[in-house]
This record gives sequence, structure tokens and C-alpha cells, in this order.
Amino acid sequence: MRIGIYPGSFDPVTLGHLDIIMRATRLVDLLVIGVLKNSSKKALFSAQERVELLERATKGISGVTVESYDGLLVEFARERGASVLVRGLRAVTDFEYELQLAQTNHKLNPFVDTVFLTTSVDYAYLSSSIVREIASYGGDISQFVPAAIIDTIYEKYQNR
Repeated sequence: MRIGIYPGSFDPVTLGHLDIIMRATRLVDLLVIGVLKNSSKKALFSAQERVELLERATKGISGVTVESYDGLLVEFARERGASVLVRGLRAVTDFEYELQLAQTNHKLNPFVDTVFLTTSVDYAYLSSSIVREIASYGGDISQFVPAAIIDTIYEKYQNR
């Protein structure tokens, strides 16, 4: 069984993320979406909340599981038996950083390769930070995130 990991903060998950998820499921038998618990970043949603949002957003997509992790991605991959890391590229500016990560991860674990999927043109401009900014002002985020999580995002800002 070919297992892949799609890591990220997903704060919150966007339609661009879902595009990568859908396409990645065609490359692996099981795609583990790895939600990074990054204490150095100030996240809007906790790791557990992000896992729950992703579970709602990916409901009905076969071959997908969602888990949170902390520590090195290659260790998480080793623990899950994954041989593929999936990364999305929005623009050429993403490539240099992602290439360095891929090479470092391969050096740390030569049994794991990184596959880059270019984001669909429809979502090339989209990021979680853009969604957070729009939502913080009550703007319409319906064209940027899965319908199943829209209300939860707005509720997060109302509770702040």
C-alpha cells in the first residue's frame, strides 16, 4: 500500500487545499493529512479544531485520514509507513523553499520522496491567511473554503 502525507497547518483548510487533496488521492492508496501542531505560529484554530474541520471538509473522499502531529515530518512519515510527501505549489516563489525542505527531508529519510502538485489556476492566489483576513472583517469567504466549515470560521471570530 502506497501511503502519502499531505502536511500543513490548514488554518483553516481552503478550496485550494481540497484541490491538492483530491488530486493526491489519485497518486496514493491512503493519504494522511498531517495537521502540524506548531507552537511557534499563532493559529486561529487549535490543532484538534483543524483536524475536525478537515474531517468535515474531506467527508466522503475515500482513502483520506486526518491526524495532527508535532516534531519532524519525516518521523511522522516513518511512523505512518509513508513513502510520499505531497506539497502544493502556488507560485514559483514557493518552489525554492519547498525544494530545500524536500531535499532536507530526503536527506533525513531517503525512503521518503516529495511530490509537488501545482495548485489549480483557480486557487493560485488563495491562502489560509487571506481567508482569515476576509473572515475577520465579516467578508464573504464562501468562494474560498468548503461550505461545511464556513459557519465555524465566522463563529471563531465572533467568540474572540
